[in-house]
Order: sequence, then structure tokens, then C-alpha cells
Amino acid sequence: MADTLKQLAIIGTVGLPAQYGGFETLTENLVEHLADDYAISVYCSAKAYAVKQDEYNGAKLIYVPLDANGVQSIPYDILSMLHAIRYADVLLILGVSGAVVLPFIKLFCRHKKIIINIDGLEWKRDKWQGFAGKFLRLCEKIAVKYADVVVADNKVIQQHVKEAYGRPSELIAYGADHVTALPLTKKLLDEYDVLHGDYAFSVCRIEPENNIHVILEAVAMQSALPLVLIGNWNASAYGCALKQEYADVAHIHLLDPIYDQEKLDEIRSNCKIYLHGHSAGGTNPSLVEAMYLGLPVFAFDVDYNRETTANSARYFSTASELSSMLASISGLEAESTAAALRVYAQE
Repeated sequence: MADTLKQLAIIGTVGLPAQYGGFETLTENLVEHLADDYAISVYCSAKAYAVKQDEYNGAKLIYVPLDANGVQSIPYDILSMLHAIRYADVLLILGVSGAVVLPFIKLFCRHKKIIINIDGLEWKRDKWQGFAGKFLRLCEKIAVKYADVVVADNKVIQQHVKEAYGRPSELIAYGADHVTALPLTKKLLDEYDVLHGDYAFSVCRIEPENNIHVILEAVAMQSALPLVLIGNWNASAYGCALKQEYADVAHIHLLDPIYDQEKLDEIRSNCKIYLHGHSAGGTNPSLVEAMYLGLPVFAFDVDYNRETTANSARYFSTASELSSMLASISGLEAESTAAALRVYAQE
């Protein structure tokens, strides 16, 4: 049957199984739900997987010997695209890093359908300064011009595409029906003593744009509410420095990545407050997942987060603001915030 299906190549993620971020979780869900409609191939970073599977849930896995993030994301995406045009009918490209080759692909392979989720405004991120930022902005412009379909995951991104390039885009926000509210088990309580009481929680990639330093500084300034923060601490100098700086703060608990969905859901769904520090990108899957679980949310004050939460969360811009919010939280306030988020998430 696979021979009669259209070939779909998914490009731009670290790969499967999902062990990184939102694009990987999206890819995992696409593989699960589109298997009857497409023969799917997923491009994966060989450097990210010690064990390399040929297939995952029926999708073919193709490994590229480069990192999927950072500077290497550019050749990683380009090589993936050039390989995919040999067989794929549809290329779903997640991110714009390799978009410089799209004019050539559309010139010589007009029959290939190109769908691009441009993600957030990557060129605005602090880590991309000078030439890198200008290059990524050019990539975004090329991606929007040459894609057959442009996907935005947030109304703010959609509006940017319309205003900057005069082009409409498809608005497809992330869902979160893969997460489940679960009670804490004795096994998990025995493993993490902090879970016996109230705690704040966050899970994310440890990057400056996610304002981890702001969250940790804020939590360290008060002791009323402990913090459990899950992330890839050892993946960057930024993460390693923060982990060392706050290692001796008794009410801050920095955990390494947890890929067991059930375990993650247990910890997340029983927190008192979900802290969301993302300041770049569009709709962040981790925020949508917290909303789906009905958690009260304190989010970094940027337009993307306000749009996602329909102004129903509480917002902070500095460590002192967040610290004051954590110190003064009331049960009634938390519940009303959670109720508003729950309604929005289910619309």
C-alpha cells in the first residue's frame, strides 16, 4: 500500500523518537495520524541518536551527519531538501534555515509541493546577531515567497507574514491532547521529595530566549514556593553555568530531560503554578500543554504569549516582578486563571 501513497518528507527536526522540542512532538503526531494518507520519511540528526532505527511508527528515518540546530542547521536542512526532492511529492519544512535553496528547487522541480512552518521570528533571537540574524531574515523572506503553503502557529506570526510580505498564511496552532492529568504516584513521590508539597514547574530548552536566568533569579529571591525545572542543562555553556550557580539553592530543583510522557505529565499536572519564560517564537507547545491541563500560568510578557493565552494568564518582565507574583499567589486567583486558560485551550 505504501507504494500507492504520496511521499511526504518532513525536514528540519532533530528527529524521531521525539527528544527535543515542539517540532519533534509535532512530527511524532503527524507520523501517527497521517500514516494512512502518506508514505512518510523523517530526516534525523545522526549526532542526536546513539541508536539509529530504520523506522518509527511506520515512518522511514533518514539520518544526516550534522546537528539539526545552531549553524549546522543550515546545511542540515539543505542536504535534507536536496535528498528529499529525489522522491518526495510533498516537502514539509519546519523552520527556514535552509530556505536559500528553495528558488532552485521550485525552478527545477515545479511539481514538488513545498509547505513551510516558519516557526517564530528566528532572526530576532539574541543568539543570532549580526550576519546570522540578517541571513535568517533573508531565509524567512525566501521561504514565504517560494513555499506553496506558509504555516503560522500564532496570530502574531500570521500578521507579521501579512504585513512584511503581503502574503496570507494558514494558522495552525499546536494542540495538546497528547498530555494527560495524572495523580502523583508513590514511586514518583519517593523519587522526588519536593513533589510532596506545592511547587512551581517549568519544562523547556535551556536557552537565553526562554529566560531561564530570570525564572531562577526570581525563585531564589523567595522561598514560599519551590521550583522544579526540567531541561537540557548540559547542552550549552548557558545551561551549565546556571546549573552550577543554583546548585546549592535548596528550593530549586533542576532536573535533566524526561522523555517518559507519563512521568512528565505526573510532575507537570500537579504543580501549583506553571512558569513560562519563552520570549521568542510563536505558539510554544509547552505553554499550550500547560493550558490544556488547566494549570495557572505565569508567562513572560510578550505578544506571542498574550495571544496564546488570550490575556488570561499573569505576566512578568523581570525577576522582581515574578518573585512578587510567586510570593503573593492565592488559591482563588490561581483557580480563576486556570479556569480561563482551560476554556481557551479547549476552543
